[in-house]
Amino acid sequence: MAIFFDEGSRTFTLRTQNTSYQMQADGRGALLHLYYGPAVDGCCLDYLVTHPDKSFAPCPSDTGLDRNYSFDALPLEYSCQGSGDFRNTALEVVFSNGGNALDLRFHAHQVSPGKPSLPGLPAVYAGRDEAETLKVTLKDRFSEVYVHLYYSVLPEFDAIARWAVVENRTNGSLVVQNALSASVDFFGTEYDVLTFGGRWAKERLMSRTPVHNGRLEVSSRRGASSHHQNPFMVLCDRTATEEQGCCYGFSLVYSGSFTAFAETDQMDQTRAAVGINPQGFSWTLGAGECFTTPEAVLVCGTAGFGSMSRNYHKLYREHLCRGKYKHARRPVLFNNWEATYFRFDEEKLLAIAKEAKALGADMLVMDDGWFGKRDNDLSGLGDWYVNEKKLRGGLKPLVDGITALGLGFGIWFEPEMVSEDSDLYRAHPDWCLRVPGREPLRSRYQLVLDMGRPDVREYLFGRLSAILSSADISYVKWDMNRSMTDVYSALLPPGRQGEAGHRYMLGLYELLERIEAAFPDVLFEGCSGGGGRFDPGMLYYHPQIWCSDDTDAIERLEIQYGTSFCYPASAMAAHVSAVPNHQTGRVTPFATRGAVAMGGAFGYELDPGKLSDEEKSAIKEQIAAFKRQYELRSYGDYYRLNNPTENRRYAAWAVVSSDRRQAVLSYVSVLSEGNPAPQIIKLRGLDAAQQYQVVGKGVCLTLTGAALMYAGLVMPELPGDHQAAEFEITAI
Repeated sequence: MAIFFDEGSRTFTLRTQNTSYQMQADGRGALLHLYYGPAVDGCCLDYLVTHPDKSFAPCPSDTGLDRNYSFDALPLEYSCQGSGDFRNTALEVVFSNGGNALDLRFHAHQVSPGKPSLPGLPAVYAGRDEAETLKVTLKDRFSEVYVHLYYSVLPEFDAIARWAVVENRTNGSLVVQNALSASVDFFGTEYDVLTFGGRWAKERLMSRTPVHNGRLEVSSRRGASSHHQNPFMVLCDRTATEEQGCCYGFSLVYSGSFTAFAETDQMDQTRAAVGINPQGFSWTLGAGECFTTPEAVLVCGTAGFGSMSRNYHKLYREHLCRGKYKHARRPVLFNNWEATYFRFDEEKLLAIAKEAKALGADMLVMDDGWFGKRDNDLSGLGDWYVNEKKLRGGLKPLVDGITALGLGFGIWFEPEMVSEDSDLYRAHPDWCLRVPGREPLRSRYQLVLDMGRPDVREYLFGRLSAILSSADISYVKWDMNRSMTDVYSALLPPGRQGEAGHRYMLGLYELLERIEAAFPDVLFEGCSGGGGRFDPGMLYYHPQIWCSDDTDAIERLEIQYGTSFCYPASAMAAHVSAVPNHQTGRVTPFATRGAVAMGGAFGYELDPGKLSDEEKSAIKEQIAAFKRQYELRSYGDYYRLNNPTENRRYAAWAVVSSDRRQAVLSYVSVLSEGNPAPQIIKLRGLDAAQQYQVVGKGVCLTLTGAALMYAGLVMPELPGDHQAAEFEITAI
């Protein structure tokens, strides 16, 4: 059992392997949050809640003359607007009379084995023996509004999945204006917050900020989770490190606009919450209707950031990713984008494919430019018909030629967008998100299709299915290359336009579910101008996501470091590209580019016909090494051995097998120094008593796990900037 209810104290305790989460329905029926952190079994922690008289703290009407009970000062499990809580609340609804006050009290609870799915939304899944789910129902004191709070406990991963369902049992309609997925009130303010922001080509750069008076928020209003912020936040002890201290991850399984925040209050408490961004959002609930929030996955790491991250990695690999490629080997691919951009034909692609096959690759991916009138990004999106001026005879002859070489074939789509210069837009201008009477905002010369429309989804399913059925296609790169603006749907009445953004996401998820069910043997990779939609919602449909359009190996050190706090290496698509790098102009050694790219789902983004014999030999060695180490690199335990955002001299990370018998250590010397001091790297996760052979970069040693972890391994001298070394560590 993972969920315990004490009838006498009306206390709920959720237990995982290493953590406890406790809440209580108090004497007035308020659901109070008591504790979340390292396991504390066998006691009720309600003694932590006090009721001092606080000036300017309003009291519920049922307290009478008691001034010592106010929702503005209590640690609440799911706060609501209009209850006297002046902090940022988790729920706000507006009734037909214009009032927005709620007073939620405990009504009922239910415990069930396993984990339910969420209607129309991606979510973690688990069987009856892998999870247990608590449903707590709250009811408004003055109306027939019910809120069902769900807590699915996955003990093996120290994880709790949370979501809420708002149910309208009144006789009229009401409008939900804010409904967050999870909110937790912590005692004290001695916390830091880790966030993962950036911009295009600089995604998920970790920053650490002390919690301070007021609200610290990260969010997106772009209709996508975005390059600029990620729907993931960590609240941690001020002293937390990779190996020590307590940290709490808040990860939202959603791909649209979101908010995540930490806020301190007058009582020196800290509220952390995550969910759909309420700005621009509203949802009308008719009588008898429900609204379900996306799922938030909370993981408490009791032994530092590393313990939290490894739990997220395992959970998302095994209980979020689905389908054939959850475990099947994924191909080492060559993508033609940086090799050719729009300038290619079948002869050019076949030439790249022949070279790629000779080097040991498994697949060629044809990127943008194969459809409609598409010689640049000014036109053609939406016209998903093969451009036979480039590919004579259509797609099948090209694909047959490539598969005859022994390679798989992949293709690029950007289904959610449309060019104004396209047959689709000329036929259906109303299919776009567009405010009536206004010229639309443009980005990359394209507009956004309204994925909330069934006719749009039906058209896209038909065209994508026709293409995928026309030839032996085994990979799809699904791109999305602009933020959403003019978020107005022609199908919705004026008073319900606040639903358009979320309906877009529900429609997109429905289309992805349908197309992937129709083509279960196709590997789908997500992309949004690189890493603009790198989130758990997309991982439910795409087991790997293009990590960033920035393929520079040195830039990728920070990008992949930040990404690894929540997302597994198997999800991070990473490629070796040509130099000078197309984004930065930097020249880095081939070995370094390979070492960094092998930290994720591995491939190449270049023209192999332009490489030297030495570089081709390096590719053969890299591909052979990656395939030999595939299971370890894809499913091993990931250890960050330094923070490259703070120590810019080098970056180091390691992957260790679950049985601790194998490991790979990767080291990149970023900037060389005159008269350098020896650099010693201490590994983690090995068996201290085990003897290991260490091989790599002129090193061949036999050392114990204890020596490698506590004394460390001396890195070889690597003259010149941007040099790399890798070491295979094997138990003997």
